[in-house]
Amino acid sequence: MEIFNEIKKNMVELDDVKVKQLIEEALKKGVSPTEIVEKSLRPAMVEIGELFEKGEYFLAELVVAGDIFKEVMDELLLPALRKSGAEIEKLGTVVIGTVKGDLHDIGKSIVASMLRAAGFEVIDLGVDVSPEKFVEAVKKYNANIVGLSALLTTTMLEMKNVIEELKKAGLRDKVKVIVGGAPVTPEFAKEIGADAYARDAVEAVEVCKKLLKRK
Repeated sequence: MEIFNEIKKNMVELDDVKVKQLIEEALKKGVSPTEIVEKSLRPAMVEIGELFEKGEYFLAELVVAGDIFKEVMDELLLPALRKSGAEIEKLGTVVIGTVKGDLHDIGKSIVASMLRAAGFEVIDLGVDVSPEKFVEAVKKYNANIVGLSALLTTTMLEMKNVIEELKKAGLRDKVKVIVGGAPVTPEFAKEIGADAYARDAVEAVEVCKKLLKRK
């Protein structure tokens, strides 16, 4: 359908006004919200991720793309889904947050947006999140994955504390832990007992998909 290509094209071009107009048109014509997500928005986000990997898009574009996706989901598609009684298929549930003592938000927020766009349910706990809060959220939302972000070398060790807390609560075998952030390395991830490391939001989506296949 032409409308799907149009939505996708404008999403990749980051034209939020046009994307919203086209989605409103499609919904009026009776196109299902699920189809709009699956045939336009998700493929667009994949393409945006590829452009980022090639160095043609940068962090700023990823931020904008994530914001547009969240806006159209919250304002247009989720309300339409609730009316229709349908649901978008979920890949899994991810609890994500920046660890205790760290107030950096932007990287973690982009990862959350990209995961949502890929089909994960994301529980974003925000910044300065204690190990206990991560554990509570894993229990409450029955999460499959915990995403930990840190941008300071001084707060990286908090990631280990979260993993220890998950062990104490008897939850470590039930969830996969993925870590990331500027000072974090694959070696550090291994050292603290995390399941995976991702260097950016695009890689984080791929890694989360792989982790769930492995489960």
